Amino acid sequence: MNTFTIFLILIVLVSFLLVVVVMVQNPKGGGLSSSFGGGGTQQLGGVKKTTDFLDKSTWALATLLLALILASNFAIPGAGGSADSKVINGDETTTGTALPAADTSTDDIATPADSLNN
Repeated sequence: MNTFTIFLILIVLVSFLLVVVVMVQNPKGGGLSSSFGGGGTQQLGGVKKTTDFLDKSTWALATLLLALILASNFAIPGAGGSADSKVINGDETTTGTALPAADTSTDDIATPADSLNN
């Protein structure tokens, strides 16, 4: 199993966890914390701590997802400048074949006067 596959599995797992954490929250301040008997103002029984935990876990999972996506870029197979790269260095490619010379003749260059004559 290569590193890109591991990154891909981790990205899918973190994405699923992020969806679950976001779906548990209620946009009006209720959600999981209101099911423990708190209406948002009552702080008994750790209701405030549940909301804080969900908020912090949302940010942590989102940051982890972004970091995994950026790190997986370095593990993509074929990326990273392999020997068969087609990057042009001067007049030759990395494979050692010369580029064709540019045609510098002026016979085929159209001028504004040529377009008026047609």
